[in-house]
Amino acid sequence: MLTITEIMKLLPHRYPMLLIDRILEIDPGQRIVGLKNVSANEQFFQGHFPGAPVMPGVLIVEAMAQCAAVLFLRDLPERESKLFLFGGVDKARFRRPVVPGDQLILECVMLQRRSNTVKMKGTAKVNDQVVAEAEMLSVMTDRPE
Repeated sequence: MLTITEIMKLLPHRYPMLLIDRILEIDPGQRIVGLKNVSANEQFFQGHFPGAPVMPGVLIVEAMAQCAAVLFLRDLPERESKLFLFGGVDKARFRRPVVPGDQLILECVMLQRRSNTVKMKGTAKVNDQVVAEAEMLSVMTDRPE
C-alpha cells in the first residue's frame, strides 16, 4: 500500500534507524500493518550477537512505533512540521528471537487518542507467530527547525 519511498516522505528516519520497508494495510486512524525484511546486513547484527545474530527487542518496538507514526502522519495536514516521540512503553513482551532472513509483520491498533497523544497496541509476527508485543504511547510535538 505504501512503498519505502512513500514512507520516507512521512517519517524523518533514515538508515540505519528506518525500520519499516513497506506498509501493507491501512485502516485510517485505526490500524496499520507494516513489513520489515530482516537482513543479515543490518548494522546492529555486528554486535548483537556475533555468531548468534538476534534483532534487539527495543528495535522491534521502534519498528512498531514507526508504523504507528505512519498511520497518523499520513493524514496530518501539517505533517512536515510534526514528530511523534515515545511517551512510554508498557506491557512489552518478547516471545522468540528475530533473526536474519525473517520477515517481520508489524500490526498496530489504536487504543486511545487525545489531541497530541496516541496509545497503540503493537504486535510483531514472523510466520504468523507472535514474536513481540507492546503498548506504546506516542506524543506529537513540533519538529525543531
